[in-house]
Amino acid sequence: MDGTLTIAVHDFLYIRRMLEIPEHADILGHLASLPSAESQQKHAWLLDHERQLALNAQPALGAIELIKHLHQQQRKLAILTRNAQELALLTLGAIGLSDYFAHEQILGREQAIPKPNPDGLLKIAERWHVKPQQLIMVGDFQMDLKTAHAAGAYAIQVNNADNLWPELTDFHASDCQQLLQAVID
Repeated sequence: MDGTLTIAVHDFLYIRRMLEIPEHADILGHLASLPSAESQQKHAWLLDHERQLALNAQPALGAIELIKHLHQQQRKLAILTRNAQELALLTLGAIGLSDYFAHEQILGREQAIPKPNPDGLLKIAERWHVKPQQLIMVGDFQMDLKTAHAAGAYAIQVNNADNLWPELTDFHASDCQQLLQAVID
């Protein structure tokens, strides 16, 4: 969602610095490895920080039109995010898309093992009674694409001018507007 439906604003270097996380460590993985009290405290800071980002989220170019078009086509839509589900709901509200996603179709870090683990996509496939190969994962980052491939889903990279991970990307669109045009054509 962040960086896919919204303009990416997370400053991961700042988050790592504030939470004393090594530069190349996975943020959620590192927090999970800490002693319980420290992990809870740092998760609370992260949740508060991300809440401010969610409340001020701005839609990515073409994202609103893309979601509205897919909804009109009666396509099933879900969100798989490493963010908390409650923050995904706030983000969708901030960009005017909360009416397009059923609450139970928004999987955050509490509902599924965080990406790049395919757990979330496999849960979505199970809920929809489809094979994972019938899913299309749209994302802006390598982790999204790795998740798609681990689940056997089709991987679409958006919101990058260049195809940064061609080995993981089944289709590349520079933004959601270009992806919408490809869907329409």
